Amino acid sequence: MGQHVLSIDQGTTGTTVMILDEQIRVVARVTQEFAQIYPRPGWVEHAPDAIWASVTLALQQALTRSGIDPATITGIGITNQRETSVIWDRKDGTPVHNAIVWQDRRTADLCQTLKQRELEPLFRERTGLVLDPYFSGTKIRWLLDNVDHARSRATRGELAFGTIDTYLIWRLTGGKAHVTDLSNASRTLLFNLHTLDWDDELLSLLKIPRQLLPQLRGSSEIYGTTRGVPGLPDGIPVAGAAGDQQAALFGQACFAEGDAKCTYGTGAFLLVNTGHRPVSSDNGLLTTVAWKIGDQPAVYALEGSAFIAGAAVQWLRDGLRLFDNAADVEQLARQVPDSGGVVFVPALVGLGAPHWRPEAQGVICGITRGTTAAHLARATLDGIALQIHDLSRAMSQDMGQPLASFKVDGGACANDLLMQFQADILDLTIVRPKVIETTALGSAFLAGLATGVWDRPEDIRRCWIPDRTFHPAMEPQAREACLTRWNRAVEIA
Repeated sequence: MGQHVLSIDQGTTGTTVMILDEQIRVVARVTQEFAQIYPRPGWVEHAPDAIWASVTLALQQALTRSGIDPATITGIGITNQRETSVIWDRKDGTPVHNAIVWQDRRTADLCQTLKQRELEPLFRERTGLVLDPYFSGTKIRWLLDNVDHARSRATRGELAFGTIDTYLIWRLTGGKAHVTDLSNASRTLLFNLHTLDWDDELLSLLKIPRQLLPQLRGSSEIYGTTRGVPGLPDGIPVAGAAGDQQAALFGQACFAEGDAKCTYGTGAFLLVNTGHRPVSSDNGLLTTVAWKIGDQPAVYALEGSAFIAGAAVQWLRDGLRLFDNAADVEQLARQVPDSGGVVFVPALVGLGAPHWRPEAQGVICGITRGTTAAHLARATLDGIALQIHDLSRAMSQDMGQPLASFKVDGGACANDLLMQFQADILDLTIVRPKVIETTALGSAFLAGLATGVWDRPEDIRRCWIPDRTFHPAMEPQAREACLTRWNRAVEIA
């Protein structure tokens, strides 16, 4: 029956399990959603057991749909929502608290205090990140400070921290492997981009004991083997891991310096491969590890993050009840030729790059008596694309040259209206591949490379087939007017 690779794409709102054969054909794909927990405004949590349940259920359903023998699975790759943080008991796996999600803003005050101590330049130079609640470091500090006995237990080595990749590897291997790959480690505020190790000075500043942290590993190697996983035989190598945006960069075959992609999911993320050197940003972008394979040097990327993208459409669906299914937003938005002057800045959990304003709130401007639900739907799609415009402009300035074009992926890139406006507002060509779930594809490839299913990263190019290219068609004056309205609205947010 040949060999298969299983990819677990553990995202913010659901888990997708995808099974690929040796020819890089998708033989099964299943998604399971799980509950979002909002204890207070600005706080976002996940139950780790609910995440694990979504993984095992999606895994079993994918195996059933594929009809393959589980014994033909030669490796498992994991990609994940990144900065989301969980701490659990090393003995029995019990979480000490719900996972704190990357969108959570509860540590804004701590970040502000660290900035007032003039520590941001140090963190930025060492980690490539800014002091923002987005990242794991201050979330860990909050858990240690606010969960009974957590700090003393962590100091004694009784607890384990992980981003979701680490937590899933630990569960898949029956508690045998407590590891993370460099791409996920580089999102914690604790990892030194230059030494490729945890940074003791930063750990001390955040009061986090080193023994709490996972072992650092590459993105494509065997971390351990399955043990006691429902539906899977024991002994399957868990062999690849990368944060979701880095996995998408890999899955889009962005192997050359200057290659760029944008993923449209819950948030939207624009990354460009900067080769084997970390490029510092003067424009509010992040420097991050993209991946590390075998003995090769680490590959780095510049990244810009918009915290809310597809989640803005979910808000229209769940908060305003404008439609029943998220995919219906395009049909509603097409009822009008444009937003009618309405501007929506979807800063529902603050503004990310390049603004970094955690206190920002969503703003809707330009409403008149003639404004309809269709105008609001159109303004929502425009707002997603306009955030990416800000990121693209900052990225071009850091790279010293404009992006020639970029590839797109993620669920929302299936929206033709959004993609056309994105090409228009950027004045760039947008290319969408046939397989838009490149995040799962990337993690599958990392696992397949480690287990000998594929020989070299370039093999992924055989799978990368363009589906549609979007060319800019907006007049320059219309583009400038749109950007002027947007910039005014962002100042209000």
